Amino acid sequence: MNITFFGAVRTVTGSMHLLEAKGKRILLDCGLNQGKRKESFECNRNLPFIPDSIDALVLSHAHIDHSGNIPTLVKLGFNKPIFTTPATTDLCEIMLLDSAHIQEKDVEFVNKIRIKQKKNLFEPLYKQEDAIKTMEYFVPIPYEKPTEIFPDITVTYHDAGHLLGSSVTTFDITENGIKKRLTFTGDLGRKNLPIIKDPVPIKETDYLITESTYGDRLHPKEDDVQKHLVKLITKIVLGKGKLIIPAFSVGRTQTIVYFLNRLYQKGLIPDIPVYVDSPLSSRATEVYSKHEDLFDTETLHFMMEGTDPFTFKTLNYVVDVENSKMLNRMDGPMVIISASGMCESGRILHHLKNNIENKNNVILIVGYQAENTLGRRLVDHINPVKIFGDEYRVNAQVEDIEALSSHADQSEFVEYFDNIKSPIERTFVVHGETERSETLAGILKSRYGCDTVVPESGQTFQI
Repeated sequence: MNITFFGAVRTVTGSMHLLEAKGKRILLDCGLNQGKRKESFECNRNLPFIPDSIDALVLSHAHIDHSGNIPTLVKLGFNKPIFTTPATTDLCEIMLLDSAHIQEKDVEFVNKIRIKQKKNLFEPLYKQEDAIKTMEYFVPIPYEKPTEIFPDITVTYHDAGHLLGSSVTTFDITENGIKKRLTFTGDLGRKNLPIIKDPVPIKETDYLITESTYGDRLHPKEDDVQKHLVKLITKIVLGKGKLIIPAFSVGRTQTIVYFLNRLYQKGLIPDIPVYVDSPLSSRATEVYSKHEDLFDTETLHFMMEGTDPFTFKTLNYVVDVENSKMLNRMDGPMVIISASGMCESGRILHHLKNNIENKNNVILIVGYQAENTLGRRLVDHINPVKIFGDEYRVNAQVEDIEALSSHADQSEFVEYFDNIKSPIERTFVVHGETERSETLAGILKSRYGCDTVVPESGQTFQI
């Protein structure tokens, strides 16, 4: 059995690993690389293997850095099963189409500028028809249902507690009468996150592939989130400014809406308009409502009290483009939640372009920002920044709430892996910047005594 690591190694985007076992080639995730535009586009377009040589794709969850390049795979010839959970299937149906739409619109916008500059025009990575075709190959598998996807290769999905439908995936593989288990965490969530259930522990595994996004640090307490939000909303009310929150349309947006809803119900924030400016967020919220069986006890109790967790009096979902543009002509105070979460595409770029130079405004970062993204430059307080090729001064206040992260921190990794009672033969640490991956790898090696590796891109291991 071989594993080759192609993406999300010593970085956090473009999750993609190739498992070869029993004569089958199984791809774990096929995510979009995000960062330097030209480098990312070339990496996403030029896959490191022949697409139709892959026998199946096993998808951990719907976030674009894990699923977003599947239409490219299909466009280039892949036509085999894509195994994942029902909720992930439903989310991908809207997310991949939205990803294609954003790419088409962003290329259209940039090409208008390039025409004037007499430069070569860009092409989108894939189009909406590619995303639609991709969904034909999805095969939903419920949580905790062992499924033999090939002879002697059984896949079981366990709730990862990271996003609706997200999974820790176990592979039970039998060869020459010997059974081995490989576990892939995907993105590991946290206990007590709003809306979704806690991660389901794994009791035994021989081999482990784990993410390490926050492998070198601890998150602040959840109480800090509510205090921070109240403080920032008070600031924009006094200054008649705007609180602009770049957020992933799926997962993070619903979490922020949930927190604001609770604060509103408690009377801790005033009646100011809150706009979720993302058609995808509106559709994703509908998918969430379809899968109430995956909600945690707190959210279900909230609903039993007669409160919809995703709506409240001052909340408005914006779908129409003209209404989105109108937000930039309106005076504050207001809250605008818009995608993309790393500020690399979509409507958030227009909101930043129009509001980033106003000192009365606040930009609130609520998720991990990969290297070389606009979101990372904002977190690192780089000034000025480029948006659509033009420079803008960052006069708005930039804030960051790490406690809103849906990724496990260092202590939560250890707590989760302490549930594994069998000896782990080998661990591979991925999906983290080098220092964070190496820190977590050191902890796992010393605590569990297993051979632990932080792989390089393209590196193959026989296990």
